[in-house]
Amino acid sequence: MSSQYVIGVDFGTDSVRTIIADTADGREIASATFIYPRWKKNLYCDEDRNMFRQHPLDYAEGLEATVTACLAKAGPAVASSVRALSVDTTGSTPCFVNREGTPLAMLPGFEENPNAMFILWKDHTSVKEATEINDYAAGQPVNYLKYVGGIYSSEWFWAKMLHTLRVDEAVAKEAWSMVEHCDWIPYLLTGGNDVMKLKRSVCAAGHKALWSPEFGGLPPDDFFAGIDPLLKGRAAQLFSDTYPSSCPAGVISPEWASRLGLPADVVIGVGAFDAHMGAVGGQIEPYHLCKIMGTSTCDILVVPEAEASSTPVTGICGQVMGSVIPGMLGMEAGQSAFGDSYAWFSRLLMEPFTELMNKSSVAGQDLAAQLLDEMQSALLPMLSQKASLLPFDETSEISVDWLNGRRTPDANQLLKSALLGLNLGTDAARLFRAIAESTCFGARSISDRFISQGIPVKGLIGMGGVAKKSPFIMQMMANVLNMPLRIHASEQTCALGAAMFAATAAGIFPDVQTAMQAMGQGFETEYHPDPAMVPLYEKRYQRFLHLGQYIEAETMASQAALNKN
Repeated sequence: MSSQYVIGVDFGTDSVRTIIADTADGREIASATFIYPRWKKNLYCDEDRNMFRQHPLDYAEGLEATVTACLAKAGPAVASSVRALSVDTTGSTPCFVNREGTPLAMLPGFEENPNAMFILWKDHTSVKEATEINDYAAGQPVNYLKYVGGIYSSEWFWAKMLHTLRVDEAVAKEAWSMVEHCDWIPYLLTGGNDVMKLKRSVCAAGHKALWSPEFGGLPPDDFFAGIDPLLKGRAAQLFSDTYPSSCPAGVISPEWASRLGLPADVVIGVGAFDAHMGAVGGQIEPYHLCKIMGTSTCDILVVPEAEASSTPVTGICGQVMGSVIPGMLGMEAGQSAFGDSYAWFSRLLMEPFTELMNKSSVAGQDLAAQLLDEMQSALLPMLSQKASLLPFDETSEISVDWLNGRRTPDANQLLKSALLGLNLGTDAARLFRAIAESTCFGARSISDRFISQGIPVKGLIGMGGVAKKSPFIMQMMANVLNMPLRIHASEQTCALGAAMFAATAAGIFPDVQTAMQAMGQGFETEYHPDPAMVPLYEKRYQRFLHLGQYIEAETMASQAALNKN
């Protein structure tokens, strides 16, 4: 039997990563990465306003660049044997499109308009709109938020739509529909020209857009019109049906087959969010919390349909049948900042040195750049090493992990981080230890929410850059959660998961579980909790909870006073 290959494409926050995998064993034949050029220049973003937008051309160019680079590395024999391609993306990352499904930023007059671009998952410009959705939903006879944890987030589809409609009349007038990034890429690749025929992912629709079989699809139009008349009629221009990622979205269009150098019969799978496909690539098991640790975390847990309770878990990012694995209930949670927390601290330390070094009269420009690069790459590993040797007790410096708000449990993007217990002896390593610990405590609060509502958590599966590069943080997490943590061997679990779904959509495997068994790469490391450290972390976790309660009370009181004025 001749070899069969599939392509998995992972659209992350900063870049797109593509792999070609052998369906026989999941072996990576070739890989390529493309940094979004407009995003790298910080175009269309305003960190002070928590506004983060991405141009669709970054995605289209990255798709073409990485797929063609992979095929060039793999050679013509592999290229001619590619059977399918699937994608995952960040989310909720939606964009307004016209009736043909073209993002408005790709139309004349909207090329430089951030409101016509994809609104990245971590964009928090719609906090006000999310609050209004929550307030209105609370007074309705039907709880349309029950399957998204009971709290709608500013990171999600409808809040972003409403905010954009309010602030940009030109976009509101031109827009016909709104699509998630994970739905648009398959539509683009299959040559779609009628957005009403676009196959929407059950993953995106259920977790972020309030779609549920119980409601007959999306909530009724009068629900959305009651939030704001600007939403009246918008649901009818979206979708009613959704599809799991094991289904094909269609066959690659002649144009894209030519552009990418792929066979004309390549199957394009229905897309999904990165964490959900990443959980499959990481060989998720029922009741094991799968943590995809990147700039933020997405935490995925699956429950077999026969064992799933009809009572929703409150305060998480939703529970949707088939959003991860068909036939299982997919449950999502996460932290709004994880790797971003460490990156923020690194920038904080490096910023003055960068400015001074660039003005140095001793070091030339080239030498200064080399020194800064060396310092940047060595900074966090050095701090991790020093932090691992620090003595600490119940009263040592402590922090909360809300540098980008709180995703779960109980979404609240108004919340901010804080550090407590500083003194003149506090140094960079102590601060780093507190920040790292806070991200582990945030992970613990997610696990506790599942357990408190009757969903057991039997173990942890870790993947992503932080999981593979920081033994210090991973051991701390095992200690804080008091459960074993396995680290998946694959460097590209999200892209590998997409490849597994591609193989399933093409009919190479009968279901995703079979694809996981055949193509999974296994686990490379396992961390076990240190019994001597667990009691101390338990005491510090209780301090974390008390500090968080205080900050939340102060934040909401201040917000109430601001709203009153």
